[in-house]
Amino acid sequence: MFGTKRYVNSIKGLQVINILRFVTFLIISIVFTKIGLTKEQIGLFEVSLFIAGTVSFFWVNGLIQAFLSLFKNNKTFGKKKQVIGIKSPEIFNIYVTLMFFSVLIFIIGLAIQGNFSVFGHKGNVPLLNVTLLYILLSSPANLVEYIYMIQDKNGNTISYGYIISTLQLAAAIIPILLGYDVIWALRGLVIVAFIKNIWLITLLYNYSELKFSFSFIKEVLVLSIPIILSVFVSGSTQYIDGLVISTHYGAEGFAIFRYGQKELPFVIMMAAGLHSAMLLEFSQKHKIRRTLIKIKAKSAKMMHYMYPISILVLIFAKPIFKGMFSPEFTRSSDVFVVYLLAIISRVLFPHTILIGLKKTKVILWISILEFTVNIFMSIWLVDDYGVVGVALATIFTFIISKIILVAYNYFKLQIKPNLYIPLYWYAFYNAILIIVFIIIDRGIIDSNLFF
Repeated sequence: MFGTKRYVNSIKGLQVINILRFVTFLIISIVFTKIGLTKEQIGLFEVSLFIAGTVSFFWVNGLIQAFLSLFKNNKTFGKKKQVIGIKSPEIFNIYVTLMFFSVLIFIIGLAIQGNFSVFGHKGNVPLLNVTLLYILLSSPANLVEYIYMIQDKNGNTISYGYIISTLQLAAAIIPILLGYDVIWALRGLVIVAFIKNIWLITLLYNYSELKFSFSFIKEVLVLSIPIILSVFVSGSTQYIDGLVISTHYGAEGFAIFRYGQKELPFVIMMAAGLHSAMLLEFSQKHKIRRTLIKIKAKSAKMMHYMYPISILVLIFAKPIFKGMFSPEFTRSSDVFVVYLLAIISRVLFPHTILIGLKKTKVILWISILEFTVNIFMSIWLVDDYGVVGVALATIFTFIISKIILVAYNYFKLQIKPNLYIPLYWYAFYNAILIIVFIIIDRGIIDSNLFF
């Protein structure tokens, strides 16, 4: 009973903080359009966050996922059943690894900053120096919520999320309201990232054992390299989309696409929380079947309220989007409507099983296939459908990738889909979602009539 309670709390903690992170930057985006910033200024701010995400999302996520998979069961420090309150050398060593990569990216960025261009700013990319500083400070700070998860500090996780989100909102918006240039918004985020690092250091003092182990770091790197590459390849679809858009449009077109390139936050963030929390459950091989049943039960519960919300948002997306942002960003709503379909792939967790079982190479190869298909389809559809075509290409590759992973689990690992997927509910909700999407897309129902 205690383990189940802790498991649920871990998921909720990660889900809440992920949602808060998304909502924070959504509010910043909304405020920027409402207070009169030009689309070019907004585009420059967005491209700075875009660069930060592009060069860090894959190795941060890959290293943390490998760490979670190894935390309770690794060759260097052995197995552990109870971790709450015990100082862990694993935590200290993953922090050292994250810091190493952060410093490495920072140095590389400074060295090559004069050799690439964005929006025609060759050799002088706007906000680049402050963006590199943001990467240096924010990347290792992602470890905070996972330390809380391991220590079963769900309440602390949520409190931390609220405090940091509030600080980020204030730090990004107040300088703009006072009339300062958009660079001060990013500088404000850098200050908050510094505060997050101070917070992280206090957690390291309380919960980590300062015992450096190259052996454990090597374990993490060996397991994480396929994950890092697969996260980079599959997760880079949104960045590929951004690159395709930036080659066809300027800063204004990029801003329009980025404002629509948003999945329903409750779906992606809750799915990410469930995935990360479940990785700890694969430490005992004799309990794998029970872990699969947990995944099925939790994903079914998520479907029961995420699909109805997604369908409602789909029906009213365009008028809501028009009210949230300025009229200049109306086209962004078409991109947003397409991205709502991402729930079809997000509620499936075949990759969680593979990473939990430390079979990461297959994920890499399937991610490479996803990467290739996405590039081909994005370039093909952008000419005919513009920014919406790029979004359609991304959703298609998401779905194909998950189908292949499910097939691999079935044919190679003998893990039937019905063991971890609530197939009947999944088919039922997707049928309704697709029917509503077609009705809205063809204009059979005009949601603007309700407003």
